[in-house]
Amino acid sequence: MKEFTVTIEDKPGALGKCFLALAERGVNILAFQSFVEEGESLARLLVDDPAGAMAVLGGLRMIFEETEVAVVRLTHKPGQLGRAAFLLGENKINIDYSYCGLEPGSTRALVAFGVDNTTKAASLLDGMASEVA
Repeated sequence: MKEFTVTIEDKPGALGKCFLALAERGVNILAFQSFVEEGESLARLLVDDPAGAMAVLGGLRMIFEETEVAVVRLTHKPGQLGRAAFLLGENKINIDYSYCGLEPGSTRALVAFGVDNTTKAASLLDGMASEVA
């Protein structure tokens, strides 16, 4: 799945302005992570409409990039996140970062893993998710 990494000014209201612009276009943020690094705020986003998000971010003249992440939908119960992370490690896939949100219309957690082998990770995680579905 594609994620957007967006560079946002590190000042009050900047993140909200970006998110509201996406909402005005009807783009739903499924999961996100934001943090400050070297005086800039960086936000990673999973959205339901990547083309719409690109149009909004481009229209705002924001600096952003698209990257692939491995995404898994997990039931919300103890051990599921641990199983997913352990499965990746057991298969020699390094997790660089992760974050979560909620799958729309469901109680399942939507977990994104930035990893060094997205294709293999996605396949493994899809298999794990189907076991518990």
